[in-house]
Amino acid sequence: MHEHSDVEALHGARNNRVIWLLLAASFVVILNETIMGVAIPHLVDDLDISISDAQWLTTAFMLTMAVVIPITGYLLQRFATRPIFIAAMSLFSAGTLIAALSPGFEVLLLARVVQASGTAIMMPLLMTTLMTLVAPSDRGRLMGRVSIVMSVAPAIGPTISGLILNSLSWRFMFWLVLPIALVMLVIGIRRVENVSEPRAIPIDVFSVVLSAFGFGGVVYGLSLIGSETGGSVLGAAPMWIALTVGALGIAAFIWRQIALQPDDRALLDLRTFRSGNFAVSIGLMAIMMAALFGTIILLPIYLQNVLHLEPITTGLLLLPGGLIMGLLGPTVGRLFDRLGPTPLLVPGSIVVSAVLWSLTLVTDQTSPWLLLIAHIALSAGLAFMFTPLFTSALGSVEPRLYSHGSAIVGTVQQVAGAAGTALFVTIMAAQSLTSASTGATAEVAAASGIRAAFLVGAILSLAAIVGAFFVRKPADMMEGAPVAH
Repeated sequence: MHEHSDVEALHGARNNRVIWLLLAASFVVILNETIMGVAIPHLVDDLDISISDAQWLTTAFMLTMAVVIPITGYLLQRFATRPIFIAAMSLFSAGTLIAALSPGFEVLLLARVVQASGTAIMMPLLMTTLMTLVAPSDRGRLMGRVSIVMSVAPAIGPTISGLILNSLSWRFMFWLVLPIALVMLVIGIRRVENVSEPRAIPIDVFSVVLSAFGFGGVVYGLSLIGSETGGSVLGAAPMWIALTVGALGIAAFIWRQIALQPDDRALLDLRTFRSGNFAVSIGLMAIMMAALFGTIILLPIYLQNVLHLEPITTGLLLLPGGLIMGLLGPTVGRLFDRLGPTPLLVPGSIVVSAVLWSLTLVTDQTSPWLLLIAHIALSAGLAFMFTPLFTSALGSVEPRLYSHGSAIVGTVQQVAGAAGTALFVTIMAAQSLTSASTGATAEVAAASGIRAAFLVGAILSLAAIVGAFFVRKPADMMEGAPVAH
């Protein structure tokens, strides 16, 4: 008996070490998703490119993740934990080095794509490992830590880049991350143990191609909405072609996966959607991610281009919200284990919606302090949503489909984030152009564009309030969770 408890303790220590290392590595790689936001004005000057070009450094990162993540459902079943971790951190480190050394925009864009390939593998690896190793009754608490990684890392990206850009070149955003990434890689090579059982399954190349065309086309099409040429029929043609190719690609991808599922050969097994709870949670997550990434990209542009604040001030204004989201993560996780999702999701969705509606009132004279309060409130509302949604979604999936569920969560998160970024920025650009053509000053025109973008986000958020009432606690978590009084 004593020997059995010793083995269990050793097993528990190994599992904890693997989870903590994956959490730390995921935090570092996801931080890079939004670190470019505050740097956009600097890159425009330094590399002599347009704002829409610079925006691609963030959009291409998320787009690459949206294309690579569907493949991770397959990779996590085919290979053991350790080689997958080493591959992910090696790609990320290589991309970071190329970015730091890049001579111009094209190489920097390539570097972001390489970085994103590593990041894409890391998140599903973390989620699948956690769902496999952690008892249902403790999942809320652990998912609270995952939500720190998934929400705080992107939220504090602008702060860190603001602090760096105050006194150093944009290249240092990569030089400072590189040694941390390399240390994680070395620790992983020495310490990560295999906690999964790989299975020899063939990859369906046709599914990979369809997924790239589908998700890539949709995000690219969204990024063209409201571009300088978007107003003319000629300018609108590439946008409609991209969106049509994307929609057809996703439809063909879904058809292909359904055909392959009976033989367990699907790249992304869509039987996870047989759970209504999974489907509703995923839908809500898409709306919240679009709102989060859209806001993260718009606020720095507003604070710098309209209110003319320094990058350092912009970064510091966005820091409290990111920290509050992080501090609330574990608490929300424990509350989820006790109370279930509804008491957390309903107030969270109402707060997020209220903040987005309030941001539709900004002008070229709005006080930065009001934006600070709005950002803190938005971060708190999102913190009450992410942990319950991640936990409810994955807890509703059969254990054999965990890797596919994790890949779907990651894919939706990236497509929604890229769509939110593209949609918010392009609506802002279109409305700003319209205002400028009537003779408005640059600041008034930019503020007008930002109001229009937040209006779209605010309307979307109303659907999240309705959806919040329909998410249920997964059945296997009911048994282990204490009854709430």
